[in-house]
Amino acid sequence: MRHNVAGWVRNLPDGRVEAVFEGEKENVDRLIEFCRRGPPGARVTRVDVSWEDYTGEFKGFRIRYGY
Repeated sequence: MRHNVAGWVRNLPDGRVEAVFEGEKENVDRLIEFCRRGPPGARVTRVDVSWEDYTGEFKGFRIRYGY
């Protein structure tokens, strides 16, 4: 929410993190850069980014639980 994007994020059973971001490109780019560093104590080894067309389907940002 701090980055002014919509979408979701979730942890996967193998330790990876999956996320979908939607918003202004510069805001999404900033959030991707944050993901490349991670929060304190995180070890980020790789970030894969796949760009898709804007759909407007997300109204906020949430953490998803489960797979």
